[in-house]
Amino acid sequence: MKNVNNTNMHINWKNRSEKYLLELECFLDKAQSIKDEGLRKEIIIQMLKCDKELTNLAEKMFIEKYNSGLEEGKKKT
Repeated sequence: MKNVNNTNMHINWKNRSEKYLLELECFLDKAQSIKDEGLRKEIIIQMLKCDKELTNLAEKMFIEKYNSGLEEGKKKT
């Protein structure tokens, strides 16, 4: 079995979390109440950028842990 990287293993894990989806919906509902359309869009875009960076970091860490476990398993066999 080969090491896994971002290009051959993509799991949409955030959609599995009802709490995450609820919090995202709550944020977007609150953002909709911002009267200034430009400010509302900037806030939503910035939050999505932060979410993307956090997602990339988490997926990188998942992959590193998976590959580390794979290597440890190879050493034991």
